[in-house]
Amino acid sequence: MGDTGIGALLVRLRTARGWSQQRVADEYNALEGRSAKTGKEIGRYEREARVPVPYTRNYLAQVFSVDVAVLDQAVAVSKGQRDGSDTAEVEIVPPVLPPEDTHVRGDPLSEDAVRSADFARFIAQRNADEFVVEQLEADVGRLARTYVSHPLMEQYVEIRRLRDGAFALLRGRQHPRQTTDLYLSASRLCGLSAHVCLDLGDYDSAATHARTARACAEAAGHEGMLAWVRSVESLIAYWTGRYEQAARLAQVGRRHRASGSIGARLASLEARALAIVGDTAGALAALSDAERSREAISGGDEVLGVFDFPAAKQFAYAGTTLLAVGGQEHIHRAIISAETAIRLYRSADGDDQSVGDLFAAHLDLARGHLLLGDLDGTEEMLGFVLQSSPERMSASIVRRLTVLGRELEGPQYGGAAQAVHLRERLQHTAVRASLPAPHQPELPT
Repeated sequence: MGDTGIGALLVRLRTARGWSQQRVADEYNALEGRSAKTGKEIGRYEREARVPVPYTRNYLAQVFSVDVAVLDQAVAVSKGQRDGSDTAEVEIVPPVLPPEDTHVRGDPLSEDAVRSADFARFIAQRNADEFVVEQLEADVGRLARTYVSHPLMEQYVEIRRLRDGAFALLRGRQHPRQTTDLYLSASRLCGLSAHVCLDLGDYDSAATHARTARACAEAAGHEGMLAWVRSVESLIAYWTGRYEQAARLAQVGRRHRASGSIGARLASLEARALAIVGDTAGALAALSDAERSREAISGGDEVLGVFDFPAAKQFAYAGTTLLAVGGQEHIHRAIISAETAIRLYRSADGDDQSVGDLFAAHLDLARGHLLLGDLDGTEEMLGFVLQSSPERMSASIVRRLTVLGRELEGPQYGGAAQAVHLRERLQHTAVRASLPAPHQPELPT
């Protein structure tokens, strides 16, 4: 294919097939078996904003049915074409004469050139290359995906290790494009750390991690991540009883120009918070905004798991919101929403089955039946939660268990034996879920 650079070659291979950049990413992901690439990432390779590392070139060669040596040669051509460019990641070659020899000449121009040579060596001393950055992004994507379905403490140790590693890299030196990518990965890792603290009920630490995540997202200039961090801050405000602030933070997040499902997430968070403070009109309007945002989504989220907002989760949030709004019609709608959330989660892949959201949806179903005076239905819906391992329950689920137990103390149940029995089981489960797990590592700060 001649002396073609990697960017031009990738464009040629793609256009010859009539594919979009997203189609290339989809083919790549199908081969690798995970959602590693997006159309945007393929575009960066085509513009040579990033050069695909050997591991990536191997998969791209399979996508286009060419020998990987063709791509390797194109990368070599690109590097040769870019030598001396101030816009590419160029390998810095030390001057032929060492600084001492140049300095001896006593020529002011030569002495000035020495300072430039010193700075060139400074640039060359980097602590991260494309492979390191790409591997970190892959690890973040994997952890984000498994977070919603795996035990929390299995995830925590690796999240902290990778986050601290990203911080260490950012304290060193790398090319500007790699620095931007590292800031984005650091932001996501801080976001995962915030979620760990949120699920464990350490809201102050969660807020600290969220602020750092926001600072890193601002350094990366990533609108989507900035919007996502606002959703976490909204969650923290919600679970600390600051419902109006939770709604405001969600509204602030919606001002960012972000693609994917984040708009639906923020509108759903706003709706739930407004329902709690009694703003029925605002809550229902925000629910409608969430539905419109869902319909307007084009393309997928860059990272799945914690960082996307599947339709199942949106139905779960809608159920909680409608229960808070109250009234027979809204309660019936809430039950339908919660049932839909459960059905969608159960039909999803294993890593996408959010245990926490399944708990929440079942508790909403139980509360819906309770508000309709159906104790048998309440007990049936509670079965999934009460028969599950308490170690899998987050602080928010414990809060829901406690609140539901208190509702069963209401005078309308007249101390019925079934109500008393359910209340005792809820309290027992809440206490067990609140106990620290054996061999639990030190909580993140």
